[in-house]
Amino acid sequence: MARSWLRYLTLFAGALFFVFPFYYMVVGSLQESPDTSLRGAVPSGGLTLDNYAAINDRVNLVQSLVNSGIFTGGVILGTIVFGVLAGYALARLHFRGRGTLFAVMLLVQIIPFQLLIIPIYVMIVRSYGLADSYLGMILPFAINSTAVFVFRQFFLQLPEELFSAARLDGAGELRVLWSVALPLVKPALLTATLLTFIGPWNEFLWPFLVTKEADMQPLAVSLANFIDNMAGRAANPYGAILAGAVVLAAPAVALFVAFQKHFTASDLGSGVKG
Repeated sequence: MARSWLRYLTLFAGALFFVFPFYYMVVGSLQESPDTSLRGAVPSGGLTLDNYAAINDRVNLVQSLVNSGIFTGGVILGTIVFGVLAGYALARLHFRGRGTLFAVMLLVQIIPFQLLIIPIYVMIVRSYGLADSYLGMILPFAINSTAVFVFRQFFLQLPEELFSAARLDGAGELRVLWSVALPLVKPALLTATLLTFIGPWNEFLWPFLVTKEADMQPLAVSLANFIDNMAGRAANPYGAILAGAVVLAAPAVALFVAFQKHFTASDLGSGVKG
């Protein structure tokens, strides 16, 4: 009994330790006067939305959120589509050079994006003329080698009998992928969606380079570009900065809370008799 209480107390303390920064950020964004000490965690004055209004006066939050949503949604769509197709091919199709192709894909993961950013910028902006466009922001992130690896590993775990039975029934590879494989790898789809969402949603460097018009910039770039101006015009600059952090972090937290209960292993052998 004592061990159970000790375990629960330890878990509760860990949860508080994890949640406290988010709580402090939200409370600080609602305060009328700045308080950067730990006492600021307990609001002593009134709470207000003026800090959010101060940001919106300098940055169009709605348009910035729309830009971030389109940018992130496009990257997620490309990652899922290309990741599923490439992962399935590397896991279930037999062709010459498959192992070499997989090894090259793994090597790509060790190359940092910053090393390629100059040639990619020249190609996207100068060769393709995609500056200040959603497509220009999305293209460099549309294919994610990590997602390909995740899907490949999930497809390899599926029983071969399922694929053989489907092919004997006359199903083509796309039908096998859509009707047999995808329903069994939902955990991989959710994991790839969440991991992919965090990257482009918080991405600053690439959108900053390819977008110069304020109406095209995602939220992370808008907040970074105008942080000094919007903080200076706010009655509570510290609160205005925290309000921007809340707006940027809220969608990622909400997505994780919505999806976390689905991150469970599926019964991959449930479709095989015996």
